[in-house]
Amino acid sequence: MFDASPLPPCLDCGTCCFSNLESYVRVSGADHARLGASADELTVFVGNRCYMKMYDGHCAALTIDEAGARFVCSVYEQRPATCRELERGSSACSAEIHEKGTRPAALLQLRRARG
Repeated sequence: MFDASPLPPCLDCGTCCFSNLESYVRVSGADHARLGASADELTVFVGNRCYMKMYDGHCAALTIDEAGARFVCSVYEQRPATCRELERGSSACSAEIHEKGTRPAALLQLRRARG
């Protein structure tokens, strides 16, 4: 069944930032340069390939505002090409929400429980 509910604002959703894969978001040389001073803390090399670091099941650049229940990319303007290419409302965006839509809420609940 098709879910016609409106998409959440991209900077509030964060669903596409969730994964348990270490090599989830590939970072090219241009992406690494665009990340600037943040690159060392937010990226990791696996062999000779660079990826965004994953933390607690989501991209390390994802900032979680527990009070506002928002998920905001801390490097949105400098984000890697892979992230830039995922257009809000596209079939890929809808698939991310369909497959992983419960993860942001589950993480909020877990963090609130931790206290």
